[in-house]
Amino acid sequence: MKNVYFFFMSCFLVLSVSCNSQIKTDQTNRIETESNKKTITFGDFKKIKGVDNVQEVPFQLFTKLDSVRFFTAPNKDSASMKIAYGKLDNYYGFEEFEDFYSIHFSIENNISNSIEAFVLKSEFTASFDLTLKGVNLLEIRSSTYMDKTDFNNKSYAQYGTVEEVTADEYNSALKSKIDEVFTKNPNVKLKGNNWISDKNGQEQKIQQYENLVTEDGVLSYQYIGHSNFLGLEIFKEDNQHSNSSYYNFYNPEEAFAMDLFTEGYPHIVASINRISFISNNHDTGSDFLVAQYLPESKKQINQLYVNFTNFKFVDEKKGFWINHDTFYAQVYPLNSAATTGKKQKTAYIKIQVRAELF
Repeated sequence: MKNVYFFFMSCFLVLSVSCNSQIKTDQTNRIETESNKKTITFGDFKKIKGVDNVQEVPFQLFTKLDSVRFFTAPNKDSASMKIAYGKLDNYYGFEEFEDFYSIHFSIENNISNSIEAFVLKSEFTASFDLTLKGVNLLEIRSSTYMDKTDFNNKSYAQYGTVEEVTADEYNSALKSKIDEVFTKNPNVKLKGNNWISDKNGQEQKIQQYENLVTEDGVLSYQYIGHSNFLGLEIFKEDNQHSNSSYYNFYNPEEAFAMDLFTEGYPHIVASINRISFISNNHDTGSDFLVAQYLPESKKQINQLYVNFTNFKFVDEKKGFWINHDTFYAQVYPLNSAATTGKKQKTAYIKIQVRAELF
C-alpha cells in the first residue's frame, strides 16, 4: 500500500514541477516580449514627402475614436504608438493591406514634417466604405424660408424630415414619380456652333453652343429639352472657369430673361406650379430648393432653400417627387469617394416637407 502511495506522490510532484516550470517560462516570455516593445516616437517612422495635392491621394481615412495607433509596419507585432485624434488631422490612405492601411501623416499639420505609418482597419473607415449609419441627416448649415435667411438653426426638423431608405423603397417609389418629363423639341437644332430654333423655315438663334466668352468666363450650352408646362426650352450652362452649372429657360421667340433658372437639374411639378432642384454645394454638403412658378410673369419665387451638410447627391437628375410633400434621391455620405477598384457606397434618402409650409 505504501508503494502505491509513494508512486502517486511522485507523479504529483513531477506534474507540479512541470506545470510550475511552464508557467514561469510563459511569464518570462511575456516579460521579454513586452520589454522588447520599446517606447517609440514619430522619429521612428519613415520620413516622406508630404501631400501637397489632395487630388492625388488614393483615399482618405476617418475615425470616431479619441485616439488611434500608428504602427511602423503592417504587422500587429511591430512597434506602435498611440496618438490623440485631432479634428484638423488628415489621414491620407495610399495602400490597403489585410488588416492595415498605409497612410501619409503630417505631424501638427506641417507638410514638411510628414511620415508614413500603418493604421488598423478596425480603427478607421476608408472614404469608399463610408455609409450613412450614425449620420445626422437633419444637420444643415443654413436655410432660407420665404426670403428669411437663418444661420442659427442647424436642423431641418423645422421644415420636415430626412431619413435613409432602402434601395427597394426608392425603386418602388420611382414608379409614382410625378416630375415633368422633358421632351426634345425637333425645332431646336445645333447648326455650326449655335443652337437655333427653326420654326416654319424661320431660324432664330438661341445661344452659342460652346466657347462663349463672357465676363464670367468661357461658357458652353447643352440642350436638355422642352418643358410643356413652362412652354420653354431648357439648356444647361457650364462655366469652364468656375466649374459651375446653371439650367436656363428660353423662349426663342422672346428676349431671354434671367428671372427663371436653377442651379441644378429642374424637377417640375406642374399640378402645383413648382420648380425645384437639388445640387452639390461647392463649399459643403448639398442644396435643396423649392420655388413657386408664376405663369403670368414667367418668374419664380423661392420658397425654401436648405444647405444640408452631411451628404452629397449622386446624380441631380435622379431625384423625384412622388407627391407634393415627398422627395426621393440617391446620395453619398459626405467625404465619400471612389478609388481604384473601389466604388462609393450609394445610399437612398427620403426628404419630406411639412405640408403647411406652402
